[in-house]
Amino acid sequence: MEGNERHALHYRLLMAVDIQGYSKRDTSEQLLAQRQLSEALDRAARGVGLDRSRWDKQVGGDGELATLPDGIDPAPVAGDFAIGLAGALREINRAAAEAGARFRLRVRLSLHHGTLTAGPFGPAGDAPIVVQRLLDAGPLRRLLSADPERDLAYVVSDSLFDDVVRTGFCALSPDAFQPIKVTAKGAVFRGHILTDRTALAPAGGTGGESGGSGGPGGEGPAGDARVFDFPALAAR
Repeated sequence: MEGNERHALHYRLLMAVDIQGYSKRDTSEQLLAQRQLSEALDRAARGVGLDRSRWDKQVGGDGELATLPDGIDPAPVAGDFAIGLAGALREINRAAAEAGARFRLRVRLSLHHGTLTAGPFGPAGDAPIVVQRLLDAGPLRRLLSADPERDLAYVVSDSLFDDVVRTGFCALSPDAFQPIKVTAKGAVFRGHILTDRTALAPAGGTGGESGGSGGPGGEGPAGDARVFDFPALAAR
């Protein structure tokens, strides 16, 4: 019993984020990207009434894995947070372009809820693995590589999509997503990628987070969302 108490399982919301093309930047540009990402995440979190200082974060140079506090309502995080992050990226990149920066801040974001336990090197359990595998999924990476105007590529796990996005309490419509199934290291991971960029546009705006088009099943990355890497199987 004592060992179980020391290593109790917790059911939490997890978020993973990564900067696209980080290694192509020089050191000063990497530091700038880190500051910009932290600012964008802070702004998106404040927009849904959350304080990132209370999140348990496992950070790397180009992103972080965050475990949100117990009791967080997942619907605003799955919907309004993602919309707010897209808006923050849009404003940061507009200012960076005006300042003559070489790179825009382009980000991959994944979200999952599940069980984990605290460990000496970060959270352990299935949930951290799921959220990281989805973050690294080939279709998510291709949303950015195939569409230079897209600043945010966003995926939610299959279980979070069913439990949260489908409920109608999420600000993002289920129709804006397409399902994926990928295999990595012998395991299967299912998720739903937001392929309709217009879903992340500001109210009354057009063209997604940076302009342009590309809804589900259309031309560009949305049409490629069922083509997979490392090896993978078709979504079903």
